[in-house]
Amino acid sequence: MCQAEVGVMNENELSALRHAADGSLLFHNGLWGAPAGYWWAGPDGASAGQVPPWESEVLDLLERRRLVSIRPVTGARDRPVVATEAGIRLLSTVNTAAAA
Repeated sequence: MCQAEVGVMNENELSALRHAADGSLLFHNGLWGAPAGYWWAGPDGASAGQVPPWESEVLDLLERRRLVSIRPVTGARDRPVVATEAGIRLLSTVNTAAAA
């Protein structure tokens, strides 16, 4: 990632990317129970409540930019939302810049 890409990310985008990188997010496909969307992952990996609408919008943006992805799973289970290699590199760049 180039420094210009880091400069165009706002704090909400960085926060959502960090949440994906630390395993805090799931995507519910809406096939059962709750509506489709992003949910918090509890300590046991189960759904622990919907993320705020602003973060859902940011996660959609990060997915389009290929900084996060929704892992495929079999069946109707909630799917982990993870940072991609590009997202991890970007976080590393941000963390390095913040430490300097």
